[in-house]
Amino acid sequence: MPATFNAVIRQNGPWWIGWIEEVPGVNCQEATREELLDSLRECLDEALAMNRQEARDAVGDPYEEVAISS
Repeated sequence: MPATFNAVIRQNGPWWIGWIEEVPGVNCQEATREELLDSLRECLDEALAMNRQEARDAVGDPYEEVAISS
């Protein structure tokens, strides 16, 4: 089951701006609401992939991954 994140968005003049509450650094600005949501999804996917790889690199081999939910 995919995780769900909260996007905070608003229109600021001609631009739509937004960020993901749970992941620092995931923020975007686009001309339309739909473009903003697409950009936030893409940026979130990239940030999560980068964080996963950094965590795996930091711990070294061997390691165990365990899925948890809040």
